[in-house]
Amino acid sequence: MLPIPERVRTLAATASVAKLSVDGAPAPARGGVDGRGRPVLLVLPGEPLHGLHGDAVVAVNLTAMRQLGSVTHPRGLIEVQGWAEVVPEPEARDAAVAVAAHSADESLFEALERFGEPGAPRLLRMDVGQVVYLTGQESGLLDADDYLGATPDPLTETAEQVLAHVNSSHRAQLAAGVARQLGEQAGEVWLWELDRFGATVRADEALVRFQWPAPANSQLCLETALRGLLCTC
Repeated sequence: MLPIPERVRTLAATASVAKLSVDGAPAPARGGVDGRGRPVLLVLPGEPLHGLHGDAVVAVNLTAMRQLGSVTHPRGLIEVQGWAEVVPEPEARDAAVAVAAHSADESLFEALERFGEPGAPRLLRMDVGQVVYLTGQESGLLDADDYLGATPDPLTETAEQVLAHVNSSHRAQLAAGVARQLGEQAGEVWLWELDRFGATVRADEALVRFQWPAPANSQLCLETALRGLLCTC
């Protein structure tokens, strides 16, 4: 299994902003996560954070989801607690791209073109204080150094592509392979998570973890390890 800081950063990299609280009060939420794992927010005129001068205490709830057939399930819930600050102008474009990945709002163009003007939409990001996480059967608290010091699993993009392909085209093979490993029928089987250390399978309502004999360090190694689980010979 991925180390907890890396696992939380991996989930955050694909998560969407679900909720924003400013000094304990709910506020409109639209945003994404930048390359360092910091929530980035698009704030419109009239919203609580738009007139920010200095810092404001905020909490951003992130949700990482998994689509299995026609049903969407939560993979992880993350609350990032800290302070909102204005994105520096040289970094505004990257911040807008991070927001656009989850919320393609036309106000992003205005936020860039009118950057710094009083009535323009603003781009803010979080100075992270701590991170609360709930994922599977694990929950806990990470301080800012542990969270920001971690990086997402380097095989995440490949893993998500392979996972989607298996769930759409090879579920019968997956179910047979899991049954062989468990020594019994596993019910409705989906590939839930895939990383360089192993695969997690959702069998009915249970999550079952299969470790690779050795960590995968490339796309080829990951695909080879997964074939070992799918193979029923």
